[in-house]
Order: sequence, then C-alpha cells, then structure tokens
Amino acid sequence: MANVTSETNFTLQVRSLIDRTYGRSQLKDSFLERAIDYFEGKAEQTAKADSYQQQLTEIQAKIEQGSGKESAALQQKLHKLEREQRNFQLQLRIERNERNENLLETCHKILNLCEGEDIDETNRKSAQLLGTIQLISPTEGKKIAQINEIHKPLYKAVLALRLLDRLCLDKIIAEPYISQYLTDMPPEQYDQYHELDPKNYKVFVQQVKVPVIMAALLQDIGHYHPDAQHIIFGEDGKQDPGRTLDIESRKALLQISYRETIDYLVHGIGLTQYIGNSKVERDKFNQAEHKKIFFIKHLLKTSINPLKGIGNLLKVPQIYTSIILSTKTKYNYKLLPKAYQALNQNAERGTCSQAVVDSLYRVTGMYPQGFGITYIPRDSDGKPLDRYEYAIVNRLYPENPEQPLCRVATRQLTFISRGLDIEVKCEDNLYLTVVANSLATMSKKRLMEILELLASNYKERENLELIPRCWHANEFFSIKENQKLWNKAQ
Repeated sequence: MANVTSETNFTLQVRSLIDRTYGRSQLKDSFLERAIDYFEGKAEQTAKADSYQQQLTEIQAKIEQGSGKESAALQQKLHKLEREQRNFQLQLRIERNERNENLLETCHKILNLCEGEDIDETNRKSAQLLGTIQLISPTEGKKIAQINEIHKPLYKAVLALRLLDRLCLDKIIAEPYISQYLTDMPPEQYDQYHELDPKNYKVFVQQVKVPVIMAALLQDIGHYHPDAQHIIFGEDGKQDPGRTLDIESRKALLQISYRETIDYLVHGIGLTQYIGNSKVERDKFNQAEHKKIFFIKHLLKTSINPLKGIGNLLKVPQIYTSIILSTKTKYNYKLLPKAYQALNQNAERGTCSQAVVDSLYRVTGMYPQGFGITYIPRDSDGKPLDRYEYAIVNRLYPENPEQPLCRVATRQLTFISRGLDIEVKCEDNLYLTVVANSLATMSKKRLMEILELLASNYKERENLELIPRCWHANEFFSIKENQKLWNKAQ
C-alpha cells in the first residue's frame, strides 16, 4: 500500500474496501479469505458431523438391545455425545453468522462509498470509486494480473449497481422479484425513488441492491475452492493462471465453481439472523431472507447463460470488468476502450443481451473511468493548437458515449492538480487514428519537445510513441493533490 500521507481519505477507503473484499493479509478476515477457510475446512466438518451421527445411531441401537447397568452407562455416553454435537453445531452456526454479518457490513460500506443523496451524487461517487480502482491498478509491469484479480470484484459490484439503476429507469428487464420492491414507482421516476418514497426505498436497498452486491462478490468465489485451484494452477501448481484452458478443463472449472459458490452462499453464509422478540416480525424477516437468498441464487444461476433475463445484470459487468481489469497474460492498456467491441460480439453470439450491453454503454461510455486521454486543445477561435495535452476520464453518462467527460491533467504542457472538466470531442481525441494522423505533419523536434515536458524521465521518453494515443495516469494519481479529480472543478 502507498504511504498513508500520500493519499486522500477516499483513496484510503477504496484500498480498505479492496482489502475487505478480496484482499490477503495475516488476519485472514477478508471476504475471500473467509471463503477459502470455509472451503478448506468443509471436508473435515462434514466428516465430523457424519461421525457424530454414526456414533449416536450405534449407541441408540445398543441401548435398545441392552438392559440395566449397561443401559444406564450408555445413556450417559449418549447425553455426552449429544451435548458435544450441539456444541459443534452451535460453533458452525456462530461462524456462519459471523461470515454473514461481515458480508452484510461490507455491502453497506460499498453502498456508502458509491451512493449519495441523489442520483447525480451517486453517479459522481461511483465514477470516483471506479476511477480510483483503475488508477491504483498497475497498467505496466509483472503484477498486473495478480493485483487486478483482487480489484475486480469491487469494481464489478459498483458497475452492477449502476447498471441496475439504468435497467430500472429503462424497464428493460421485467424481473418479478425486483418489481415487487419497486412498488408502483413509474420507471421514469426511479431516480427519485429515495425522495418520493424513502420508507420503501430503504426496503429496496436491503432486498435488491444488497443482494446484487452480494451476488457480484460471490460470482467467482468458487474459483478458490481447492478443486478449482487445482485446475487453474495445474497439477504441479506452477501453471500460469491467466492461460487459456482447454474446453474440458474450462467446463470442469465452471461446474466446480458454480457448485461451490452456491454451497458457500447457502451453507457458508446462510440467512441473516433476526434480532428481536416479535414472532410476527421474525416470521416476516425470515420470509424476506429466504426470498433474498433465492434471488441471489437466481442471479448466479442465470448469469451463466442469461439470454435476455436478469442474469445479464451480473454477466455484462463481469465481461466488461474482465477486460478493464484483465488478468490475461497479454494485458494491453491501449485496448481498454475496445471493451464494447468484445461485449457487442458476445451479444451477437447470444452470450449476453444486446439491450443490457447498450444500457451499460450509456452509463460508462466508450472510455473507462480513470483512463488517460490525450487530446489536441483549441484556441479561443476553435482552431487546434500545435500540441496535445493530458486528461483523465472522471464522469459517467457522457452525452456522446464516444466523447469522454474528463478532468484536465495538464495545461500548456504542465501538470496541474486543479484542472477543468471538459468533454473531449472525437475530432480532438488522439485515441482515434484519424486525429493521431493529423499530428503526423508536426515536426519530430516539436513532438520531442512535448514529450520532454510530459514524460517524467528520458528513459521513459525513449519507449514512448511520439504521438501517444493515450497515457498512463497512475504515476500522476499517486500524488495526493492529484487524487481530487472528482471535486468541483476550479
């Protein structure tokens, strides 16, 4: 982790959430580590439970056959064994409740960090969270896959929440479970739900938004079961986990992962326990909990082959995130804006719904949050200047998905921490080949002068393109003052 003094409170909160979800530490208390602990101990616990049951059955059979003194001794042994069994079951229940409470608390922390008082604030905070994850994720070097693997679940969960909002606004998917918690709220008023009906909106958050986060965090947890890890890392445990698996291995991995994910949801996390004394309230609470678990299972199951249904709420963000925070061996930062080409191809093949892909495209636009944009600035008369500048994508919902909403990172070839918010037009964006070609007429000397000012050292300049199509903003973002990309522009 970076030095505490070099990061804003928000960045530190994002790092803390990443640690809490799929992080690894000596405490072994993240969502991921609790699941791994459950998977590793499951066989032993099952064997112990079976052993208790077998011993009890045998003693009961002897009691029925025996008499007198022998029977009394067996009764004593039976009571002792029953007490041990109850204590064992109680311990399992306590551990399950702890995992449930931890996951619930994590979901609320995610909601607090990415949702605000109104839809605009929610979109701003979500852009900030997604952008921060992107900007603290390495884009060069050997640890890209390893770190992206840890960052992906949180990114995907936030994306799924914002896609849920969009689908509710557009009424694209008619899912009975979600509809019942929308009450009679017209789709066009969904973005005002929390103001128009705060009481029911709170129920909607608990029964719909929280399960969506849970499902996003759970979706690939089965990959961490020992049987799945055996496939991922090979028999010798030394294979590249980012390699392409053969069809049989991939099929086996998906089956194990799904089976163990559902098992962890049902037996490892289970139902949230009701706290209170009202039987009526308890029954109502337990009924809602059963429905919630069923909805999460439904999301997980249908995400495998979602067709046009609600499984797309997980599937589409999963595909998008797997490209933006890729764990493949051949990671290429320049290809991140091509994510929707891959999503559209998936939709054509029937892997996911085109309508849902289009909905997410409307939310994120072509360029992911935190992506480094290089663009040609214009003078007051609208004429292009003889240089390019740097900006960073910092807002969701661009009016034109191909024209990203950005925060300026350089002004007159000097890095600044308090830039303006701009929309980078297609005709000025160097990511587009036709615009990059228009700079080709500029002298090499002038291009080298610009590089000298914008690249941090000569060695780096040697490896950079004279006309960069994008830029890696991680180093810029590592400075605390530059992490305020989402504050009100000066």
